[in-house]
Parts: sequence; C-alpha cells; structure tokens
Amino acid sequence: MPNIILNADDFGRHALINAAVRDGVERGLLRSASLMAGEPAFDEAVAIAKTHPQLGVGVHFTLVDGRPVLPPDKIPSLVGSDGRFRPNHMAFVCDCFLGHIRRDDIRREFTAQAQKILRAGLRPEHVDSHQHIHILPGVFSIALDVAAAAGIHAVRIPAVDVGEGGFLTGGASAIVGRLGLYTLATVARRQAHHRGFATPDHFSGLVAGAAVTEDYLVQLAPALPQDGSTTEVMLHPGKADAELVRLYAGGWEHSFTSEDAAILLPAVRAAFEAHALSSVNFAALARR
Repeated sequence: MPNIILNADDFGRHALINAAVRDGVERGLLRSASLMAGEPAFDEAVAIAKTHPQLGVGVHFTLVDGRPVLPPDKIPSLVGSDGRFRPNHMAFVCDCFLGHIRRDDIRREFTAQAQKILRAGLRPEHVDSHQHIHILPGVFSIALDVAAAAGIHAVRIPAVDVGEGGFLTGGASAIVGRLGLYTLATVARRQAHHRGFATPDHFSGLVAGAAVTEDYLVQLAPALPQDGSTTEVMLHPGKADAELVRLYAGGWEHSFTSEDAAILLPAVRAAFEAHALSSVNFAALARR
C-alpha cells in the first residue's frame, strides 16, 4: 500500500493558516504540518498540535521571509536593520556566495528554532525549511546536525519527480528552478541516508507557486508508485487569500484557499481510497 504525506507548511505563521491545519486534521486528510518557531501564531499552533495527536509536527527551519527566534545581535549576518531575515532565497543565496552569511549564525538560529518547539512540549518528527533553504550546500549539514541533536531523524527532500507536468512546465525560470532544486535535493538525499536519516521516497507539490488543487490530488493518486513507497506533497493551506498574500515578501500570489479545500473535499478522499492510498505523517517512515 503506498503512503502519502500531505504536509502543511508555515504552520504558526498566522491564525488563518492554523485554522486550515486544524480543519485539515479534523475534517480532512491532513496528518502533517511544519511549524515556524519565530512567527506570531506559534503558541496557537502548539495548542492545536497538542489537542490533535494524529498531527505530526516538523521544524520548518526559517532563514528568509520571516522572523528569527534569537535576538538580532546574536545572529547579525542573518538579519537586516529591521531585525528580519532576507526577503527570499535568492537574496540569501547571493549573500552566501559573497561570504556575507556566517555558518555559526545559521547553527545558532536553527538550534534556537528546534529548541523552542521542544520547550513548548512537542516532539518534532521531521525537519524541512521555508523556501527549501535547508538543502543548500553548507546549510544542509547544519540542519541535519541540529535535527539529530533534537532527536529528529527524518528530513524533507524536495526532489520533484512525481506529479503533473514534470519539469518542462511553466516559464524558463520555473524550469531552471525545478532542475536546480532537483539537483540539490538529490545530493541531499544521499547525504541524509548516509547519516541515517529517513526521507520520503518521492516529493510532489507545485514548487513554482501554483496551488495543489482537488484535480491535482485526484490525478496524483493513481500516478503514485504502487510499491509501498511514501510520497510527500507540500501544501500551503489557508483560509483567506488576500490577507495571507500580504504576509509574504513580494506578495506571493498563492491560492491558499484552493489547497485548504483540496484536503477537505470528498472527491480527494474517494480517490485515495480507490487506490488504497494511506495518508500518514513522517512517523510512518520510522515505523517502516
């Protein structure tokens, strides 16, 4: 029987995201979410996780488009004069290349994010990151170090190798972005396995920004390998598009409500049942 991990990113960023996660667990197929430790709705997200034990929680390591857990003077190379991280992964990558980011600052901030979640009384099952920053060379080894120290032994590998359309969809920048992400993720998978970390076998989700819709999940169900493997689908569900778009640097035009609906609709549940597809969280990787 194939397994699927429907994972909601950005848990804890806003009450409208938290509400979508809560509904996705109670009324839908959601069984996994990645928690942002530095965001304003963190405490509410922790309360939701504690009252929904079927929800597996991960650490959503954040170094861009968000707030740090540590004071800015403890991680000066990671934040600007406003005390916030850089706006996006491209700004981060450029400054890494120029030598403006210190690895010790990354390690301190990642450790603080993981420890904040542990101190809140949660036991994270996996790590991933906002805008996939964790798989960058030099960052991935730190992410694994911090995860292992926190007792976490599963990690997201965002190599998009299943789902609709494949690589050659969207514009040139989207194609180049997917190819680059796939290459980095493939290297990261080998490193993770070498260090004893569990990873999903496949990854899906529209990384160029489009929403995972009802049709996407219905079509994905019969396309998944029928070999007992596990596929993670990255989601960003939320309850109001206009308000949530304003949270993201540059105004990410994402349909949060489409993804919220997709994990609740009977047609998706029926498609999963028709193909004996089990919705699980990252703890299933350890059991396997």
